[in-house]
Amino acid sequence: MASIAGSLRWFYNEFGLVSIQATGRNAYLIITARTMRMVSFGMTQVMLALFFAELKFSDFRIGLFMTLTLLGDVFLGILLTMIADRVGRRKILFAGSALMIVSGLVFAYFENFWILLIAAIVGVVSTTGGDFGPFRAIEESIISQLTTPTSRSDVLAWYVTISTWGLSVGSEAAGRIVDFLRDEKGWTLANAYHSIFIGYAVMGLVNAALVSLMTSACEASETSDKYEQVPQNENDDVEMDEQPSSTQPPRKASEPLSSGSNSWLAWAGSWLSNISRPTRHIMYKLWLLLMADSVADGMVPFALCNLWLEREFKPSKATLGDVTAVSYLLAAVGGVFAGPLARRIGLINTMVFTHVPSSAAVFLFGLPSHFWMSVILLFVRAGLNNMDQAPRAAFIAAVVRPEERTAVMGITSTLRTLAAMVGPSITGVLAAGDRFWIAFLVAGALRLAYDFGLYALFVNMKLHQHETVPPAEVVIDSRRASDVSLEEGEDDAEQRR
Repeated sequence: MASIAGSLRWFYNEFGLVSIQATGRNAYLIITARTMRMVSFGMTQVMLALFFAELKFSDFRIGLFMTLTLLGDVFLGILLTMIADRVGRRKILFAGSALMIVSGLVFAYFENFWILLIAAIVGVVSTTGGDFGPFRAIEESIISQLTTPTSRSDVLAWYVTISTWGLSVGSEAAGRIVDFLRDEKGWTLANAYHSIFIGYAVMGLVNAALVSLMTSACEASETSDKYEQVPQNENDDVEMDEQPSSTQPPRKASEPLSSGSNSWLAWAGSWLSNISRPTRHIMYKLWLLLMADSVADGMVPFALCNLWLEREFKPSKATLGDVTAVSYLLAAVGGVFAGPLARRIGLINTMVFTHVPSSAAVFLFGLPSHFWMSVILLFVRAGLNNMDQAPRAAFIAAVVRPEERTAVMGITSTLRTLAAMVGPSITGVLAAGDRFWIAFLVAGALRLAYDFGLYALFVNMKLHQHETVPPAEVVIDSRRASDVSLEEGEDDAEQRR
């Protein structure tokens, strides 16, 4: 019993569960809310392209639908994320949940292309299985505020991992529900697909309930006095080692981003201008790389991968659900190791070394002539794909000022969505011309370009230059990493984080 207790205690500490407990109630609620949301995304993304095909939408229309839906997510994400710190983060998350309910009910009862398109654009419908709406940027900003540099990557890793299990559960449930309703109850395939969206609306209701239980600690901080101010003069060093010469206090995160016009265009313009010059210098390069990666992800989301497998190999809907569920389960298992790996080899190394094999699997996915070979490549892609998400969010949090995080993460999410929305239309055109397989080659090449560019530009960047890390946390983190001795000090420990 002592050895079992010791093993559990080691797992609890090594894999970062202690960090979630230390962060408190809000961390549990945020992770649970996203998990329930991803259950609904998993249910819809498995069947969405197949649903449209059953309604006799052309490949071009399917690709256009996904593109325009992502465009709607861009505007929704801009508007809601931009005002989140001013209006209240919990209010914005609750509003997003309400939009989920509305869009789910519309999809459950309508089949007209334009009605569904309007519901998808105005509401929150995941066409790719990704969390492209207003939720993720706000939730990651909250988590970054609630955590310390030592615990942040662990909490974000579990935020990604547990919600990926939700994707797996939703994907498995969708395939089984559709086959059961069609084969056992005699429903038409279209009606069986409609039933999935009722579940989507229910999950939106659950998400709203969880948001209502969050505390005021989730709102933007009223002061940033405990943080160092980042240099904002043009001649200041990008690595932010020096103190600013200005004695003007930093802008509070809760203050309006614009003191002039109240129009959202004025807010949008000031959104970027209120981000410090050193931060912008870093983020411009990262945003360019992330957009290339997002174009690739938009070209070959799991919904279109399922459409490819269905057309090439004709598996049952339950089999497709099983394959997608196992893919997300592997992604969740891989995500468990993101936090410990990031502590060992660093954030950028974790992002790159896990993403390259996943990108190679995307590149090769459309080439095999056997179902099992394509499925193995899908498993490789999925198992490693999510391991860069938590380190990426932790990296962004580590290089920007605390009061800039919501804006930076919102812009990052917006740019990724803008780039991703181009992808489905490209794939739709290729599929209509019997060149579906080319989409996987192009997407894989773009993902590999992102990986190598990320490593070249950011592998040696210093982190946490504007956060005060308590010495005790540095000692704890050093003890947890077997290859970091206490004598190496705070700088080496931060480099490894």
